[in-house]
Amino acid sequence: MNKKVLREETIKLLKDISVEKRQEIERNLESILIRQSYWKEAKTIGITVSQSLEWNTRSIIKRAWDEGKQVAVPKCLPKTKEMEFYLINSFDQLELAYFNIMEPLPNKAKKVNNNEIDLLVVPGLIFDKKGYRIGFGGGYYDRFLTSFKNKTVSLLSSYQLKDEIPRMEHDLPVQHLITEMGARKVFGGE
Repeated sequence: MNKKVLREETIKLLKDISVEKRQEIERNLESILIRQSYWKEAKTIGITVSQSLEWNTRSIIKRAWDEGKQVAVPKCLPKTKEMEFYLINSFDQLELAYFNIMEPLPNKAKKVNNNEIDLLVVPGLIFDKKGYRIGFGGGYYDRFLTSFKNKTVSLLSSYQLKDEIPRMEHDLPVQHLITEMGARKVFGGE
């Protein structure tokens, strides 16, 4: 099965999840994430501000702030298809930008070096049990991960986890997967 068909099927599946079920999954994802050693040890968390079909990250961002962690949010650079991360301490430092994603306002946030991000929460649409992912098609995280050396984790529902997915030579796996059922180390990491 190709990526396009998998994306379409998964998007339909995610849209069909009830609000109550979605909220239950999100509570479980956050609860499991914050119990992990890589979360507890991280001083700076790299994370997107979720949109539509993605699992809500706003409460995770608030939790990070409450725990005294720094939060770095990506800004997409469409010309180069790369990302830069900026530290934010308020949702007021964001604007609706590229692909209708909430991104940091560079004049209101501080740019952070990639190696200062201790834990990167990598978004995705479909994952396999080895940590490979299919995103929404922009390739931004694939490029970013080639030079990112710290811990990576993805949050997903069991509906998004497949035994295997098609992948390209340049695809890189995340180290940890968290579903509403629990956490699993899948590649590298601790």
